[in-house]
Amino acid sequence: MVETANKERVVLAYSGGLDTSVMVKWLQVEKNLDVVAICCNVGQESQDLNWVKQKALDMGAIAAESVDMRNEYAEQVLTKAVAANGLYEGTYPLLSALSRPMISAYMVEAAHQYGATYIAHGCTGKGNDQVRFETSIHAIDPSLNVIAPVREWDLLTREQEMEWAAAHDVPVPTTAAKPYSIDDNLFGRAIECGVLENAWNEPPADIWTMTVSPEEAPDTPTEVVIGFEAGVPVSLDGKKMSMLDLIVKLNKIAGANAYGRIDMIEDRVIGIKSRECYECPASLALINAHKALESMCLDHDTLHYKASVDQKWATLIYDGLWFSPLKNSLDAFIASTQQYVTGEVRAKFYKGTFVVTGRKSDYSLYQEGLATYGDGDLFDRSKSAGWISLHSLPTQTWSKQQGPKHVQSLSEHEVKQFQIGNTATPVPQVPTEKAKVHVVCA
Repeated sequence: MVETANKERVVLAYSGGLDTSVMVKWLQVEKNLDVVAICCNVGQESQDLNWVKQKALDMGAIAAESVDMRNEYAEQVLTKAVAANGLYEGTYPLLSALSRPMISAYMVEAAHQYGATYIAHGCTGKGNDQVRFETSIHAIDPSLNVIAPVREWDLLTREQEMEWAAAHDVPVPTTAAKPYSIDDNLFGRAIECGVLENAWNEPPADIWTMTVSPEEAPDTPTEVVIGFEAGVPVSLDGKKMSMLDLIVKLNKIAGANAYGRIDMIEDRVIGIKSRECYECPASLALINAHKALESMCLDHDTLHYKASVDQKWATLIYDGLWFSPLKNSLDAFIASTQQYVTGEVRAKFYKGTFVVTGRKSDYSLYQEGLATYGDGDLFDRSKSAGWISLHSLPTQTWSKQQGPKHVQSLSEHEVKQFQIGNTATPVPQVPTEKAKVHVVCA
């Protein structure tokens, strides 16, 4: 590490992309700070990130690290995401949001190690990641100060930012012809900006790198069998492997079959809607396979209640609240539901689809003898009538005491609205009260 007298230090979350490359130089020029650049490898497309470390040193950073976090990320974070079926707004597998807490934790550790007063990030002033980084950093060490240069400088557009980089001899990978903002890790790729900002534009073919188009995918399905133990993916096609290796292999299989593309309008933390494109081959497949196994191994009440917990968990992660009391409590609940989610799920990839074709588990609550309508039926039908009588008792009581008043008050306007809403089977005009009751029941 190169020592510089009388300068405070800042630890910068460094990726080697446009924003953080400009940041290394900007923090030196504009803030008079010594920069320690930390690049965290959570499964980016470029697996060897030593070039990122050298790039930071070449631009004047007093120290730089390239930290391989892939195994830790897969085992400690992504397993939780699968257990929680983590899909923000039911669609997005949280790939960027999942990596930020682990990176933030290491940044705090590095700040303590290097005696830094500040932590800096390259997030924009209108994005989600500024919230995630700063909320996580302050949850771990509230005494650290955070610098967000993009919120301060006058480089309002990416084009201006690229001009500044060129003027200060900062090498960047982005060009004006393809000004996408890309974030990637083991769980997929996030692509935004450029022509994608017009929500009517079809995503250009060149944004996709993990998946082929459906037209280029094989004409025959590819079958896989994914094994789980206590909710954790542990095998692929009968072969035991680490979470990291499983994700890497499944990304290739799913991507080769055109599976995992997402084009959505999502609600950002700060209150605006954003058009986002994602490639998430393995993450979508693992979550959907896990949900299929849960449907077999969890009881009715737990399965239905967990769906709301999963949704809340995903929202907390998206909002940057990994280090929060509620998230910790939800983790405990989710972990307790996973103890019997063990078994295998068979599925087929075919031209952009992932279809579950079978599932099995020693802890299955699905019993063929109870479900069958054929030979071997174990269900006692004689008990149904009594159960239905008790199940419907509250409704029966309401109907006797209050129901007829509401049923008979159906107005002509309401009848007309009902007819409009059911144009395929219009309700005929009828003069009797009895017929009106029939309308309501229909």
